[in-house]
Amino acid sequence: MQSNTITFNHPDGNEPSEDTTKLPFTLQDLKAAIPAECFQPNVTKSLFYFLRDILIIGLLYAVAHYLDSWFFWPIFWLMQGTMFWALFVVGHDCGHQSFSKHKWLNDFIGHLSHTPILVPYHGWRISHRTHHKNTGNIDNDESWYPVTESQYKEMPLEQKIGRYYVFLLAYPVYLFKRSPNKEGSHFLPGSPLFKPSEKWDIITSTTLWIGMVCLLGFLTYEWGWMWLLKYYAAPYIVFIIWLDLVTFLHHTEPDLPWYRGEDWTFLKGAISSIDRNYGFINHIHHDIGTHVAHHIFLNIPHYNLLKATEAIKPVMGEYFRKSEEPIWKSLWRSCFSCHFVPDTGSKVYYTSNNKLAKS
Repeated sequence: MQSNTITFNHPDGNEPSEDTTKLPFTLQDLKAAIPAECFQPNVTKSLFYFLRDILIIGLLYAVAHYLDSWFFWPIFWLMQGTMFWALFVVGHDCGHQSFSKHKWLNDFIGHLSHTPILVPYHGWRISHRTHHKNTGNIDNDESWYPVTESQYKEMPLEQKIGRYYVFLLAYPVYLFKRSPNKEGSHFLPGSPLFKPSEKWDIITSTTLWIGMVCLLGFLTYEWGWMWLLKYYAAPYIVFIIWLDLVTFLHHTEPDLPWYRGEDWTFLKGAISSIDRNYGFINHIHHDIGTHVAHHIFLNIPHYNLLKATEAIKPVMGEYFRKSEEPIWKSLWRSCFSCHFVPDTGSKVYYTSNNKLAKS
């Protein structure tokens, strides 16, 4: 079997070893192991999950309106924010064109899924495509990539607070400003994120996003700020926390390698992610925790990811990562262990600012 160079040991938590061993499998090996039907979207299934999420969201609104009790509102916010996140994942399939084989239907459902939760569908779809094309590449990845030690030392205090302490609320800022050391807005056709040919896609998404903001403004004018807080703002914050939590945890772990220059390849980057177990939430948010298989083959619909994952695990062996520990433990460890990577090295790992304090 052909092999590609990589290693996953993290010797001492400080200086990584050189990238000198080889992967015992190729992209073709992984694809051959997955049943062909896993790559085929089923429109009926896809629409079922979309409509199920919409129905649950509608029922939760009806119950909250009927009860109108401060004993229930916090429960409603947690449940509805989680359903907003589930709806985002449906739009995520649409963005990858894995909802159906029809681009018009993918984009239509993508807008219906993302616009109500204030995500500019095309703007997000394109930047997310950039993330998938460059996963694990320090220089070119789009989201949740590490800063270098020298960048960390020069980072303003407010940026450190945003990146390391309130990062679970970062997504709206990212939409307008992108991540550190990158420029561009998800709402402007002239942003460096987009090609000139994508101009009208961005205009469409931005127009619909503005329309949603105007609708929320009108309803707030009619029913008051308390209505906005109870029915939309609080669930939206829970949704944002879910989005940032999941994306952070899939790409932030002390022993996940990051690459520079020619040492990076698509497959190395794709397997430099980790599956997570969210317990009973797994099915509610459409098994988005099955992240390794998704990064290797982004055109697999979410409802086929579990089957695809089981197929590639024997091929990947120890190179497949899944964490079964409680999510809060993983979050706590990554928050305090993953601050920056070394300035040099072709393959590097996160380290903590404790290193700076001791040096």
